[in-house]
Amino acid sequence: MITAASNSRIKRLVSLQQKAKARREAGVFVAEGTKMFLEAPVDRVREVYVSESFLRDCTCRERLLQTGYEVVEDSLFSKISDTCTPQGILCVAEQRPGDMRTMCGRDFLLVLENIQDPGNLGTMLRTAEGAGVGGVIMSRDTVDVYNPKVIRSTMGSVYRMPFLYVENLADALLELADAGVNICAAHLHGTQAYTQADYRKKTAFLIGNEGNGLRGETARLAQTWVRIPMAGSVESLNAAVAAAILMYEAARQRREA
Repeated sequence: MITAASNSRIKRLVSLQQKAKARREAGVFVAEGTKMFLEAPVDRVREVYVSESFLRDCTCRERLLQTGYEVVEDSLFSKISDTCTPQGILCVAEQRPGDMRTMCGRDFLLVLENIQDPGNLGTMLRTAEGAGVGGVIMSRDTVDVYNPKVIRSTMGSVYRMPFLYVENLADALLELADAGVNICAAHLHGTQAYTQADYRKKTAFLIGNEGNGLRGETARLAQTWVRIPMAGSVESLNAAVAAAILMYEAARQRREA
């Protein structure tokens, strides 16, 4: 059992929780909670840590025997947790980003530019899985998908939804267009309402930064601009909400085709 804050594994876990660079260099991320542990593919789980009290009352002993685990003193577990009320279990899992060639072969994608809110990104991944999206492509300046707050917001979708960061989003969009994917931008100046466009063929929704939307040069690479009609004085919706509306409209069209 680990009982000292000076333990090298404790220090490493704190670093993985707090620093994107540490996660990137190690090729791993931390997922907290029973649900995130149980949904993690066994072949991606590298380490598991449980508190004393969690181990006494846990209902996932069989899975723990599969993965192996290390017990951490109760008073110390809060130091390696990113939550105010730790559940008493966390795992270190292997990162597995997708690749551009695979993305170009998918017929339903979400492309994100400079999304900064961890909750928004996690919600988008979760919603994308629910809507049947085949993958998510992100600009390099988008918030780290392995940020603990993003991980929690995905509710397990981070393990299943293919995603990829690209150094040059414009190049990625041109590559998608060459593969026959219709790039559809969510834009305040969209020429048609989102329900009027056809998403039954290969489609990628392009969603911009929460405060500033899409950069002009990025938006110009889209073949279609759509808008979500607003009533009252509301100018736009939360980025994750807008993405959800578009993805589920596409899912509806594909289902009814």
